Amino acid sequence: MLKKIILLSFAMLANTNAAEVQLPKINIESTSITEVSQNAQTSADLAQALSSTVPSIDMNRRSGIANDIYIRGQKRDNISVEVDGTKVYGACPNRMDPPISHILANQIDEVEVIEGPYDVETFGTLSGGVKIKTKQPTKELSAELNLGYGSWQYKKVAATISGGSDLIRLLVTASTESSEQYKDGNAETIAGQIDKAITAGKAMGGSALQAKYHDMDAYKKTSVLTKAFVTVTDNQELRLSYTANRSDDVLYANSMMDAIYDDSNIYSAEYNINNLSSIYKNLNINYYYSDVEHPMDNKYRKAGATNHMTNHLNTTMQGVKLKNSFEINSYKLLLGLDGSRRTWEGEKYRTNTATGVVTPMGVSLTHTQTENKAIFTKIEESIGDYDLSFGARYDSTEIKPDIGQKRDYTALNANLLTSYNIDKENKIFLGFGQASRVPDARELYMAPSANQNLAQTRNREIDLGYEASYENFDFKIKTFYSMLNDYIYYNSSSTSFENVDATVYGTELSGLYFVNDEITVDASISYKRGKKENTLAGQSDKDLADIAPLRGNIALNYEYMNRSVATVEMQASDNWNNIDTDNAEQSISGWAILNLKIKHTFSKQLEFTLGINNLFDKAYAVNNTYKDLTLLVRGASDVMLMNEPGRYLYTNLTFKF
Repeated sequence: MLKKIILLSFAMLANTNAAEVQLPKINIESTSITEVSQNAQTSADLAQALSSTVPSIDMNRRSGIANDIYIRGQKRDNISVEVDGTKVYGACPNRMDPPISHILANQIDEVEVIEGPYDVETFGTLSGGVKIKTKQPTKELSAELNLGYGSWQYKKVAATISGGSDLIRLLVTASTESSEQYKDGNAETIAGQIDKAITAGKAMGGSALQAKYHDMDAYKKTSVLTKAFVTVTDNQELRLSYTANRSDDVLYANSMMDAIYDDSNIYSAEYNINNLSSIYKNLNINYYYSDVEHPMDNKYRKAGATNHMTNHLNTTMQGVKLKNSFEINSYKLLLGLDGSRRTWEGEKYRTNTATGVVTPMGVSLTHTQTENKAIFTKIEESIGDYDLSFGARYDSTEIKPDIGQKRDYTALNANLLTSYNIDKENKIFLGFGQASRVPDARELYMAPSANQNLAQTRNREIDLGYEASYENFDFKIKTFYSMLNDYIYYNSSSTSFENVDATVYGTELSGLYFVNDEITVDASISYKRGKKENTLAGQSDKDLADIAPLRGNIALNYEYMNRSVATVEMQASDNWNNIDTDNAEQSISGWAILNLKIKHTFSKQLEFTLGINNLFDKAYAVNNTYKDLTLLVRGASDVMLMNEPGRYLYTNLTFKF
């Protein structure tokens, strides 16, 4: 069916003549963050940058780099990730390489965070999603060099060059970064946190790093992004892109294995046509392909000193998406086709450390193909003081394993958004949405947690909000109530995934106040709760896992000497007491940290940043220990909790040419 979608898309393209028209956004469903590469300077980890900026996002600490995110308590396949229209997946079932880790903050111009089931263009946006827009090539010749240095020997070198002509524009951005193991507020390195967990009886002795690896670096990461935009005619453009991401020797403290390497490639070929007629405003077709190779093993741990075990995972994703944009009178109409095919597989083997002899240990994940085909539409209209938007998507998905039961799913997703402009400064908005996502190959076929009878999850959600924008302040409040039918959830009592009905609700606030021309104050806060409608078999706790407590931040910004800025920021979290104890979550103390930052602009060509995160060296953790991930544990004791970095001093120097 994917071939049919591709052929149909090119057939429609051939029947037309050739910057994609973007439908205006109603603020209820998304939050946009711009200048990501300029502001995310502590590391290239996008998860960290988003969690400190967007109130609906929390971070799941997995290592010194390559961390995961939650949107309103949802993660994994419950949220989607796209890079320039390319749907991205990771290969590791234990989330060592989440999709968001395959693009770096220094490559990004803008990130749109979808909050709720309000994206009909993307397969599997159940409860939210992330749409990443990377840097675009320019006609004018320009270049940028970025040098970063921080605590624990963190080093980063990144460079971007762009330029071209009326015919072709090119861009290349490359970066490399590495770091020693960070220390938490108790002065424990990653290896030290493991040792401490073993001493406390929370991990087996074999989990410790061997003496010769005890002080090894935490990771090394290299990435290259290349783009070529070719002008075919005045209104037609061919856009080619390739991203290569290479991560080596990434340590994962509270997991049994580390990533020996994690290699990904993302390709896309996009053809864009503007203004085909007075009503046919845009045609855009995008073909993409990505692959990820991820071998994880315990060669650095004591358990792997003689024979180390490797679980080698691979995934590919290819797809094509056709979008047609029309303006008919006052209506804006989007019609599209979407088709994709994902493969995912894994094998295990044992390696004799002394001889290098490799012994196959069987399949860890049977080769599985997930093929989706869909049609979607979106229509928008403004009537007086009201802005209205309606979207719908129909999905048909086939999941075919080499070994196991084939599964077929269909779903109709739809949403209705409306906003009322009370006056030019104030508006209220309301949204109703329904979206679905199918089980993935791990949930269906990977032992011991496999359940081949899983139903797809459906989210029905209501969102309500208010936004005020005045000359000296901006304020926004959003509330949501999400009803999850057949939510896919891990039951540690049966060691398998199950379907359960659940609800998640919460509130998010954000605001910005201009004290005067030099001083601004910005703040955000989020609160959410999650409950199962019924307890799982063999369990009694109805709390949903991964639902972080009340959290917020407030920052004071002082602008001086023409675009230089000094910032004092406090981030804080309440105690995490609403937890799923049956599935290994644990109570976590509240915390507050203070961050300082000065970004000094010497000229248009030179900027220098100096910052300190966690000034008072607080020992704290931002995420819990839900057992859908395989984390370090000993018997029935608490799962090992991973602390955040302690006091972190960083510098960044940017040259622009």
